[in-house]
Amino acid sequence: MWARELAVSAPGKVILHGEHAVVLGKVALAVALDLRTFLRLRPGAEGRLSVSLPGVGVRRSWDTPGLRALWGRIAGKGQGEEPLPRRKLDALREFTGIAAGASAPDSLATLAFLYMCLAISAKYGDVPSVDIMVWSELPTGAGLGSSAAYAVCLAAALLMVCGAISCPLQEGESTARWTEEELALINSWAFRGERVIHGNPSGVDNAVGTWGGALRYQAGKITPLKRVPTLRILLTNTKVPRSTKVLVAGVKEKILKFPAIMNPVLDSIDAISQECQSVLETMPANPSPEHYPVLEEFFDINQHHLNVLGVGHPSLDRLCQVTASHRLHSKLTGAGGGGCGITLLPPDTSPLAVEAAKEDLCACGFECWETKIGAPGVTLHSCSSLSARVLHALAQS
Repeated sequence: MWARELAVSAPGKVILHGEHAVVLGKVALAVALDLRTFLRLRPGAEGRLSVSLPGVGVRRSWDTPGLRALWGRIAGKGQGEEPLPRRKLDALREFTGIAAGASAPDSLATLAFLYMCLAISAKYGDVPSVDIMVWSELPTGAGLGSSAAYAVCLAAALLMVCGAISCPLQEGESTARWTEEELALINSWAFRGERVIHGNPSGVDNAVGTWGGALRYQAGKITPLKRVPTLRILLTNTKVPRSTKVLVAGVKEKILKFPAIMNPVLDSIDAISQECQSVLETMPANPSPEHYPVLEEFFDINQHHLNVLGVGHPSLDRLCQVTASHRLHSKLTGAGGGGCGITLLPPDTSPLAVEAAKEDLCACGFECWETKIGAPGVTLHSCSSLSARVLHALAQS
């Protein structure tokens, strides 16, 4: 029986460069965002598995013998080899009372939790008697990798409880990380959790959540950058909803209509991603102000390119105008058409300028966070080392 109370955290992500072009085989750079999802793991009542997800209104508990029997009935020979085991998921939906086709965050989060718990425990141990509580600093549905951070935290916690990976936190330590081999196993299971939630994800979000730092993604191949500086940013959510599917289709239509015009734009976005990778890998861990102008120019050029592709939005134009009035440089991140934008904060930016920019952005009806990119990946914590804010949030179960 698991006998320790610990916490696991994983970062969200933003796309630095390469949005939309990545769909057409170009390079994208994804970076870990220092807004994190936290999972508290503690011993539960014997024979009970409990999960609390206050962010999406989930509080569920099951008896472990019943779950063990359920998995035994639905396991089936060869089912584990399916990329997405639909028969098992259908049985889990029926068991939990989730309607077929339900796509609300609470339904998908519950389904991913049960699937990962039962599949991992069947392979590596037994259904654990634990109490899991998850709280996140990441908004859902904003393209910031919140579901992947959740899946990474779950994978790490469940694999550790079942003995598939070690518990690397020694007595007296505040944080610890797993070996590369263990991280690869965490990532593979987090990807399976992401499949439950998203169907056919790229794997970028869970890889960033697992390894942190920055990753290069091209045509299905994910490569961690050798060195990644920690950069301060403002992350702004315009709160304008958008459909990624519609935006991607619009870009495709424009490329088919004007290939001679649009293909050079995609090539330029690809070049920005590659140039930015080279710059980041030569920058020191804590860059000084003179390292920023080239990164700011990349932001400006790429934002114009994304507008040319048709994925801009008046809210994003406003974001760029507001930050430019404070001599700061911004671009959209993710699908565009609203959603989120990122603003670079060079180290010589005065606190007053940052606060003024945040106030002006909030006055537009936007939500704003001062945070960092290049954050560490999945991490194990002693609960006593967590901030009072996180401890308070995790105590609300």
